[in-house]
Amino acid sequence: MKKVILFMLLLIVAGLSALGQQTYTAEEAHRLFDEKYQLVFGDEGCSLHYAVNIIGIYKTEGTIWYKQGKSKFIDDKYIAWSDGTTYTRVDRKKRKVDVYSVEDDERDKYASKFTFEPDNYTYSASENKEHLVITLKAKKGVKGIKEAKCYINKTTGYPESLRIKVFIFSTSIKITNFQPGNISDDIFVFPEQLYADYTFTEHSVK
Repeated sequence: MKKVILFMLLLIVAGLSALGQQTYTAEEAHRLFDEKYQLVFGDEGCSLHYAVNIIGIYKTEGTIWYKQGKSKFIDDKYIAWSDGTTYTRVDRKKRKVDVYSVEDDERDKYASKFTFEPDNYTYSASENKEHLVITLKAKKGVKGIKEAKCYINKTTGYPESLRIKVFIFSTSIKITNFQPGNISDDIFVFPEQLYADYTFTEHSVK
């Protein structure tokens, strides 16, 4: 009788384990993250809609395009282009254009707080019913992002949201309408002729 009970307990434990989250080694988690990172920022590029909420004090949403270190975004107030060297931001309400070097943190007051280098983090990953969850934790002494959780839709393989911790505050980024590939380089070129009557200010352009 004791053997039967023990056997049943083992079956129950095995069943519960099968229902639990699948986990990955650190190396597997890093590889998975690299795959998704390249899906967004790699050679083919992507477009997506984002909604950012920084602990209720700052909210914004818009559409952004990425490809090989270049980007463009549009929200209610701004349009910005980055060709990998120059960052150009149009303030449509104030009718002005600010031009920066892409390396200048002054172009965005939040930019320096969200610095990211993949090798500065340790990686882990697990699965639940709907998502692959990749967790990044900053190594000792790393500034900027301290922790991030990336939620990947298991059916599409596309990112759906990010949860990022910077110092003592966190922010969530919801991602929708993710479209990989088919991104023309022309989209990252600032159409200066369309803003000829705007006020231009050049900052630390190199």
